[in-house]
Amino acid sequence: MFVAFMGAVMAQGVRSVRSRSSSGEARRSLGRRSCGSRPSLASRPLLSPVQAGGLAAVFRVLANETRIRLLHALVRSDELPVGRLADAVAMKPQAVSNQLQRLADLGIVASRRDGNSICYRLVDLCVRSLLEQGLCLMEESLAGRCDQKGCC
Repeated sequence: MFVAFMGAVMAQGVRSVRSRSSSGEARRSLGRRSCGSRPSLASRPLLSPVQAGGLAAVFRVLANETRIRLLHALVRSDELPVGRLADAVAMKPQAVSNQLQRLADLGIVASRRDGNSICYRLVDLCVRSLLEQGLCLMEESLAGRCDQKGCC
């Protein structure tokens, strides 16, 4: 029951994201979303079970080595066609397209057609920050220097 409900919640978010993201140079720059205008985590009320479930769903999508590498490639290059992304992660283009579709369903990336190619770009700028924080936490904990105040 909860899974079906979360699917409906996520589908609603996907529909609103898809209606905002379409091709075109003017929309490309306007379609990028930043997380800077949101209230801080500490100032928000405790997450509801639905919100926690939605956040867990986002983390499940991001908790994949291939998708993390694809996102990093997009952060580095701003926009890449599927073939170049596939080369970057040493995978077949169809497999890369499948992974990119999962990210697109959450509104993290968007695509545009360029002739015979499909080019992808990062549209949710919060993901860039999340990747930077995650990498910082990983590097600090591996170095044994991560404490509650000095980490990232």
